[in-house]
Order: sequence, then C-alpha cells, then structure tokens
Amino acid sequence: MFNDETEKEIWSRREKDKARQLRKTHWWSKRIDAGVCHYCRRVVGRENLTMDHLVPMSRGGRSAKGNLVPACKECNSRKKYLLPIEWDQYINSFSQKKPQDAG
Repeated sequence: MFNDETEKEIWSRREKDKARQLRKTHWWSKRIDAGVCHYCRRVVGRENLTMDHLVPMSRGGRSAKGNLVPACKECNSRKKYLLPIEWDQYINSFSQKKPQDAG
C-alpha cells in the first residue's frame, strides 16, 4: 500500500486530521447523542464515547463516515486493530466457553 515510511506517516496524519474534523460536525454529534456504544450496546453517555474506525487505520481503514462508529473506551481499547468480523469472533468466544465442572 505504501512505498516508504514517510508516505505512511503522511497518510496517517491526513486520516487523523479528517477524524478530528468529523468529531466537530453535526453528524458526529448526532451519532453520540444517545450515548450508546456501537459494540457492547451499553449506555455510557456521550462524554464517554470515542470515535472508532470499523476497519482500523492500521489495516487501511479511512476516516470516513461509513467507517466511524461511537465506542466506549473499553471496547475501543479491546478491539484495537481487529476487523468487525474478528471482533465478533472474539466476543463470541467468551459465550461459547463452558463452565468447568466443580469436581
């Protein structure tokens, strides 16, 4: 995707600037009004939501409206560089574990 590190840095800086600009828009304000995390669906309040890239920038995701969702800090930190399908698999792996027998 990139020829050298400088090209990647320029692209990354540009995408981060786009995200910063989108955070200031009416569109983003409407997205966070309900205060609900896109991933866990908990109501955490708009002040506790972060902007998350569905497809992470580290994997080529852009700072575009279709790729940005409100996420609680916990989900955003845990999701890191995962794609949505990988995140779903990660979350579902917890519900598929069976309790250990007591004895």
